[in-house]
Amino acid sequence: MKIDANSYGTLVVVFAIAAVIIFCTLKWVRPLWLSTIISLLMLLICVWQLYFFRVPERIPAGSDTIVTSAADGKVVISDIAVEDEYLKRECKRVCVYMDFFDVHVNFWPVSGKITYYEYHPGKHLLAFKPKASEENEHASACVMTPSGKEVVFKQHAGTFARRIVNYSIVGDEVKAGEQCGIIKFGSRMDIYLPLDAEVKVEIGEKVTAAETVIALLQ
Repeated sequence: MKIDANSYGTLVVVFAIAAVIIFCTLKWVRPLWLSTIISLLMLLICVWQLYFFRVPERIPAGSDTIVTSAADGKVVISDIAVEDEYLKRECKRVCVYMDFFDVHVNFWPVSGKITYYEYHPGKHLLAFKPKASEENEHASACVMTPSGKEVVFKQHAGTFARRIVNYSIVGDEVKAGEQCGIIKFGSRMDIYLPLDAEVKVEIGEKVTAAETVIALLQ
């Protein structure tokens, strides 16, 4: 199982805390059944963290005309909104919310060249709330396809997320379906598409990063 390279430090901390708790519990907590339950719970948390930070193998469905989901999760917003940071115009917007049980590794949604990247510190509101897209800590990137279509995606931190990793370097060529970063713990991914894009998902739909087609570019 491959683990995200930026998550080793987090896992070391989690495992170390779990080991201390298990040691103290087995040494001092009685009755034995209670200390056993606490120890097993710590082990389950360690296994969950390994699952959470793994980099899953995916069969990419995206290209320079097919936009796939950049994150695992559920579609919570599908509307028309102004992308006022970089494009400065109305776009079709699809937002995917990731809960604690979704893989939080992110993937490039479309193939092309990185034309914009910016990291923004901010608040940590619940990621599924509308204001989260404006006020939360986030990182924004734009990929321009060979035909000139621009797709902006934004990684938003949530209440518990405290670190966003994004591999965007302006000028780099990227390929849909390859890892582009990770958001640690509950968070949201917003994708801004051209108005003439054909959106293929609906609110409430579960999506899989790199494999679920979000939209077709005209």
